[in-house]
Amino acid sequence: MDDMTRYGTYLREEKRASRNTVASYLRDVNQFADYLESHRSCGLLQAKGEMVRDYMDWMLGHGKSAASVTRFLASIKSFYNFLLAEGSVASNPAKGLTAARTERKYPEILTSREVELFLDQPRCVDAKGFRDHAMLELLYATGIRVSELISLDLDDLNLSAGFIRCRSKGKERIIPLYHGAVKALQDYVKNIRPQLIANSGEEALFVNMNGERMSRQGFWKIIKCYQEMAGIEKDITPHTLRHSFAVHLLENGADLRSIQEMLGHADISSTQIYTHVIKRQLKDVYQKAHPRA
Repeated sequence: MDDMTRYGTYLREEKRASRNTVASYLRDVNQFADYLESHRSCGLLQAKGEMVRDYMDWMLGHGKSAASVTRFLASIKSFYNFLLAEGSVASNPAKGLTAARTERKYPEILTSREVELFLDQPRCVDAKGFRDHAMLELLYATGIRVSELISLDLDDLNLSAGFIRCRSKGKERIIPLYHGAVKALQDYVKNIRPQLIANSGEEALFVNMNGERMSRQGFWKIIKCYQEMAGIEKDITPHTLRHSFAVHLLENGADLRSIQEMLGHADISSTQIYTHVIKRQLKDVYQKAHPRA
């Protein structure tokens, strides 16, 4: 019987925890184990205190609420106390940690003017300019992740109806497009893509100048190039346009559930971070503008 199975039995039979509590504690520990494996290349038994702290920072940076971080800390302390009692670990890496020390990290957001300036950088005078313009317009129009952007195939577009089909993590979602994005994609698909593709059987929507599917690294370089051309001091990443898409929709009256659906968030708490961004921006404006602030 592995550690997680024994821990689950301990929670149910000795602690008499409810089914929901057991499920949430096990989920918290499993997610921490996934983080350790992908970010630290180690297992739960090798975790150190700084790894627990870093994971708490990571949770906040990815939109998890303070309540979620507090619950995680309770879960992980309980888990390691269980292992300590069993003799599987020499100490509890979460001992002495508090959730209060962790500060929420808000995503960088571009203003509407900065977005306009940034999207205007690709010059539609050659194949690269038309392609880059279409990619950036699509990214801001839909808020999709860069991994989703470069994974799009030609048949994921329905320009006559004005939407794209995006697949991620085994799920599919339909996202509408504004007119400017539709026009940019029409120009690219009709006039530019046929010139770029290496062979007629290529399915990728966006290809590099060698006619092969665009890579994450290639798109990252494109973003950095146009940031420099625009003279924008903020650090723009592919995710910056995703964050800006969500905040600008909220500012203009979109509801959280609709934004959650378009972004593909499994948990509404991941989307709620954007309401905090808006509140923070309002507070900053108030502090700067109110004569008695």
